[in-house]
Amino acid sequence: MLPKPTDSQSPGTPQKKPNRLQRIWQNLGPGLITGASDDDPSGIATYSQAGTAFGLATLWTALITFPLMAAMQEMCARIGLVTAQGLAGTLRKHYPRWVLYGLLLLTGPAIVLNIGADLESMGAVAHLLLPQVPTFAFSVFFTGLILGAVIVYPYQRVAAILKWLCATLLLYLVVPFLVRQDWLNVLRQTFIPQFQFTKAFASILVAILGTTISPYLFFWQTDMEAEAMQQNSVVNGHGKRVMVNKRLLESMRYDVNVGMFCSNLIMFFIILTTGVVLYASGVRRIDTVEQAAQALKPLAGEFAYWLFAGGVIGTGLLAIPVLAGSLSYAVAQTFGWRGGFDRKFHQAPAFYLTITVSLVVGLLLDLLGISPIQALLYTAILYGLTAPIMVALILHLANNKAIMGKFTNGRLSNSLGGITLVLMSAAAILLLYFQVTS
Repeated sequence: MLPKPTDSQSPGTPQKKPNRLQRIWQNLGPGLITGASDDDPSGIATYSQAGTAFGLATLWTALITFPLMAAMQEMCARIGLVTAQGLAGTLRKHYPRWVLYGLLLLTGPAIVLNIGADLESMGAVAHLLLPQVPTFAFSVFFTGLILGAVIVYPYQRVAAILKWLCATLLLYLVVPFLVRQDWLNVLRQTFIPQFQFTKAFASILVAILGTTISPYLFFWQTDMEAEAMQQNSVVNGHGKRVMVNKRLLESMRYDVNVGMFCSNLIMFFIILTTGVVLYASGVRRIDTVEQAAQALKPLAGEFAYWLFAGGVIGTGLLAIPVLAGSLSYAVAQTFGWRGGFDRKFHQAPAFYLTITVSLVVGLLLDLLGISPIQALLYTAILYGLTAPIMVALILHLANNKAIMGKFTNGRLSNSLGGITLVLMSAAAILLLYFQVTS
């Protein structure tokens, strides 16, 4: 998993044995960060729209997406561990270049649009909390803060910061308990799926699926596992390659499963919050996270409002480095540039310039008149078109013995991956249909 910092104590100093909670925390890394980053402000907007428009009718989707997300991210993590390369680097080595260029052409703009939507949402929510400061000023501040952190701090510090930012998602577990609700009905809606045969309901299901299983997460998970392997090789073996074994795979799977469970748990509670507060109060439509926060204030109270708004800012600070980093890793590996958070700016200028450009272009989308909702729409279309192709490629990679050796997919991984491929392909077709007929 994530490399442990080198110990600064002298050789003769006795080491303090970590307790159980510390060991659990130390074993969490790329999987936890990947899962938490999936609940970015854009994802919060999607889940809030689901709860506001349909109440608790989409709670069951959290049970469906969890095993699919876990299976796909586990494959990506295993590819990163076995190859010690990022996803783009592995595709570049084993596939025709046009495949990787095509994926980058579709995924790159989607990630930049996603960054722009998240920055604008964070700025808008911060403006609600401090109305004296303009929204765009807050967006500029957050851009500078994120850019400074990823450039100045080394890989281990960035990873540690991202891990602690995951804690901001816990805010969303509190809000539903601040209002009275029928927990038996919540359980019923969770375990007995509902489906409304309407275009609006089908659209929100496609949006949820596209938000939870996003292509940028595939790049990030693989790259972080590969980078952790490289760091561990330096720390533990003086540059020698750390071998993949059963214990390492079990640790990785634990990390991925916890991360994906947390991601779906937060998704569940956001739908629950907006369903029992906004939908139950007659609110049927919100388009942005700041609208959701504003609507919660008179209905659930000042504390719930601050929790929801604070969670948006915290998740944005977590997700945007993941978005920008996944794009930069993909670009660097596609063109053979040096890259990685373990290198300083002067050692990998193109890598950090890609991050800089993606953040600045995302920030400027607001000035171009592209609203967060428009950005989310375009992002969903591009992700929807790319996801089935990437799922198919990851399945092929994870079953290729020439690449994975004895660590190819098992029957369960292939079954869940196949279901994911079918659902994502159906979602892409439905998405195109909705755009043509709307």
